Amino acid sequence: MTDAQARLSEFSASNAQVVGVNTDTVPSHIAYQKELGGLAFPLASDRWPYAETASKYGIFPPTKHPVPFSNDRAVFVVDGSGHIAWSKVYELKTVPDLEEILAALKNL
Repeated sequence: MTDAQARLSEFSASNAQVVGVNTDTVPSHIAYQKELGGLAFPLASDRWPYAETASKYGIFPPTKHPVPFSNDRAVFVVDGSGHIAWSKVYELKTVPDLEEILAALKNL
């Protein structure tokens, strides 16, 4: 998250909006943002109905790690028409490669 925060201007230059979504609760998102000193992009809780968005994107239940009630770590690039133009699922401890994501945005 902090890597994306630091490079937010590059995402904006690609006409992209960064949104973090996971199955954590809203209070945990608030605590996480305080821990980081704030974020300039939204975090959304997919808690209820439980993991509805993650399920629709095929990352719940998790396939890459055994953490119960959590979703896989993944990045989706959604184009202006609402279609998934690029996606990648990562191991839980792996930080998504921002160069790879920015390259996918440039290819839209």
